[in-house]
Amino acid sequence: MSQKIRPMIKMKRGVKFFTLLFFTSSIFSVLVMRFVPITFTPLMLIRSVEQAFDGDFPKAKRDWASYKNISKNMVLAVVSSEDNKFPEHYGFDFVAIERALKHNSKKKKIRGGSTISQQTGKNVFLVPARNWIRKGFETYFTVLIEATWSKKRIMEAYLNIVELGNGIYGVQAASEYYFEKDAKKLTKRQSALLAATLPSPLKRNPGNPNAAMTHKQEMILRIMRKIHDVDL
Repeated sequence: MSQKIRPMIKMKRGVKFFTLLFFTSSIFSVLVMRFVPITFTPLMLIRSVEQAFDGDFPKAKRDWASYKNISKNMVLAVVSSEDNKFPEHYGFDFVAIERALKHNSKKKKIRGGSTISQQTGKNVFLVPARNWIRKGFETYFTVLIEATWSKKRIMEAYLNIVELGNGIYGVQAASEYYFEKDAKKLTKRQSALLAATLPSPLKRNPGNPNAAMTHKQEMILRIMRKIHDVDL
């Protein structure tokens, strides 16, 4: 066998090995996280490093709450704010994606079209980035969790890992920090205010909302009244 062919064969074997390793490990991880509380994500690690570089002691307030211990008002608020079609779609809202693409081709301010399922896949398994490679992995993990998790589990995971302030993750931690109560007792207005922090939780403070946040809160409340209930 020629010396030129041997390295190519080794490279092909290496690619096959790492491809197989990626698929088996990712599928295994998704299946495991279907059942266990998700207490740490890549974003939490990145934020901790950023806090350390800023001279602050790394902090991450989080407290896992099961779906039944989260107010239905909060579920309704994030569906109204982030993903109106969450109970119906299979991971992707193609109408919202098309609208976002048209908007982004004309405007400087980028608008996202990601569903709650996509955001959950991204937040649990990937680091924040804006490129097509990351988007491809996000699509892959979205398909996996939609195929293996229930809608309740996706929503439960999302509401427990979503960033809602500097070092504050999940609605239970946010509810305790901003309102001094359990997530199960969140009112419609409080839930809408938390949802209004998204997608810029480091720039918006539910504890001291500005006029823009209050306006968004009212918009979310109007949509909540139209949707009325979310059945997962």
